[in-house]
Amino acid sequence: MIQEIKRTAPNGIMALLILFIAQVATVALIVISKGSPALMIPGFIGALLVFICWFGVFMVHPNEAKVLQLFGKYVGTVEDPGLRWANPFFQKAAVSKRVRNFESSRMKVNDISGNPIEIGAVVVWQVIDTAEAVFRVDDYEDFVSIQSEAAIRNLAMSYPYDSKDDETVALRSSPTEIADNLKREVQDRLEKAGVEVIEARISHLAYAPEIANAMLRRQQASAIIDARQLIVEGAVGMVEQALDRLEERNVVKLDEERKAAMVSNLLVVLCSDEAAQPIVNTGSLY
Repeated sequence: MIQEIKRTAPNGIMALLILFIAQVATVALIVISKGSPALMIPGFIGALLVFICWFGVFMVHPNEAKVLQLFGKYVGTVEDPGLRWANPFFQKAAVSKRVRNFESSRMKVNDISGNPIEIGAVVVWQVIDTAEAVFRVDDYEDFVSIQSEAAIRNLAMSYPYDSKDDETVALRSSPTEIADNLKREVQDRLEKAGVEVIEARISHLAYAPEIANAMLRRQQASAIIDARQLIVEGAVGMVEQALDRLEERNVVKLDEERKAAMVSNLLVVLCSDEAAQPIVNTGSLY
C-alpha cells in the first residue's frame, strides 16, 4: 500500500541562477581550451551535465502537487508552490488538490418500494493523498464518477421516495439524513483512491414519467383527505361551541331531535365546498 511522502524541493530561482553560472563557466572553459583535450573534454562533459540539469526545473501551482517517480519508483510528492528543482530524471505528474464538483446524470432506479424514480446528485470532493490517487486506481477522476453514481443508485434503492409518517426516513422528506448517508457511502467507496468527500446532496428527485401522473393523483387525494379531516375537526368544534353557548344563555330550548337536526345543518354548511344558500323559516319549528 503506497502512502503519500512529503518531499521538499530546492528553490527553482536559485537553481536557475546556479545553472546559468555553471553553463557560462563550462562554455568559457571550452572556449579557452583552444583545442586542448585536457580542458575541452571536461568542458563538454560539464556543459552536457548542466544542460541535462535544466530539465529538473518545474513549476508547482497553488493547490497542486507534483508526484515524483524515479524509473518507476515513487519517491515523494512536492506541494510547495512556486518554481522548484529536482532530479532531471524524475518523472513529474501533476495532481490537482483543488475542490471539485461531480454532478451525476439523471438515473432511473427503483426505490425500496419498487417505484421507478429519477435521481441525480452533486458530490464535492478533493484529493488528499496524491500517492493513492495516482497509484492505487487507474484514473481517479473516472473512479470518482463511477463510484459516486453506484453509491447514488444504492442509496435510492435503500429508501422510499416519500414517507407516510414523520419517523420514516425518505428521499423527499428527509434531505439532511439522506445527504449524510450519501456522503458516508460515497466516502467509503472513494477512500481507497485518496479522495475526501466534502459534501454530497441530491440535486434532482422525481417520479419516473410512466408513473408521475398516478403518483400526482395519489398526492392530490392524500392532500384532499388531510384537508377534509382538518375541516371536519374544526366544524365539530364550532358546532359544539354553538350548542354550549345557546344552552348557557338560554336562547332556545332544544330537544335531542332538534339538536341533531341543527348539528346536521351546521355540519353541511361548514363542510360544504360551496357557499350555503340560506332559507328563512317563518313558521314553527314543530
